[in-house]
Amino acid sequence: MKKYLVRRLLFLIPIMLILSIFVFALTYLSPSDPVTLKYARLGVTPDQEMIERTKEEMGLNDPFIVQYGRWLGRVLHGDLGESYKYGTSVWQTLTERIPNTLKLAGAAILLTVLLAVPLGILCAVHQNRFIDYLLRIISFFGVSMPSFWVGFLLMYIFGVRFKVLPVTGSGEFRYLILPALTLAFWMVSLYVRRVRGSMLEEMNKDYLTGGLARGLPKRQIILRQILPNSLLSVITMFGMSIGGLMGGATIIETIFEWQGVGKMAIDAISVKDYPVIQGYILWMAMIYVLVNLGVDLLYRVLDPRIRLEGGRK
Repeated sequence: MKKYLVRRLLFLIPIMLILSIFVFALTYLSPSDPVTLKYARLGVTPDQEMIERTKEEMGLNDPFIVQYGRWLGRVLHGDLGESYKYGTSVWQTLTERIPNTLKLAGAAILLTVLLAVPLGILCAVHQNRFIDYLLRIISFFGVSMPSFWVGFLLMYIFGVRFKVLPVTGSGEFRYLILPALTLAFWMVSLYVRRVRGSMLEEMNKDYLTGGLARGLPKRQIILRQILPNSLLSVITMFGMSIGGLMGGATIIETIFEWQGVGKMAIDAISVKDYPVIQGYILWMAMIYVLVNLGVDLLYRVLDPRIRLEGGRK
């Protein structure tokens, strides 16, 4: 287990290194001039001599490999550069927004787990009955409706019509409710169908019949054997969803004015704030590689038959 974990962590180094090259190339090859953007933030209109002198001071006239090495060295020391828009360090901007994104992602994940798993089990146990058909119809509409439309609908009902919840902003718990419900609505609809399908696949296997023949309660077989086995096929997809949430659900954060990293990325793209965009991409990459590692380790916990040391299942 320890050897596998160390090997996977070492394998992440070349992945992040290759990704960092592409991230830096985003700024290097962009048509916008960082010097011009910097002076625009300061409200100064520079002449060509000022631009050339600033480029020389910032090392922008150096070859790509030299600039990349200098940038990578700063990144390894926690310096992601300075935001063109905010005038502060990118790391400071990220650390101010990450807690809000974690709150939103955590609330959506918690709602998804608490609702999708039991509802999926309910559909599978009562296959082709009224409750199964009803939940499948609701989940079908849930995955078909765009998240931003659901968000606007919730804003109208709870914020405009009944005026019980704020429609935009971030901070207090009541500001979290609507964006979290919007994210969870789509995810619950998706994973109810996924859990149901996985459960039915496992329930058609022989060990259910064998357990019932030995006199084991059906509920015990479902909770202790069928459910853990069925969740294995759900974990990978759920891990990718978690990665997306941790990276900031950009559309939801934007329409609700939730000050997370997704909203930060949209704002940075609109003003071509490349240092912030670079920091956001690095954050997303780190989240996805760590989530994938966590998913692999969770496989081992849920199913000890899976050998992480390269053995067969």
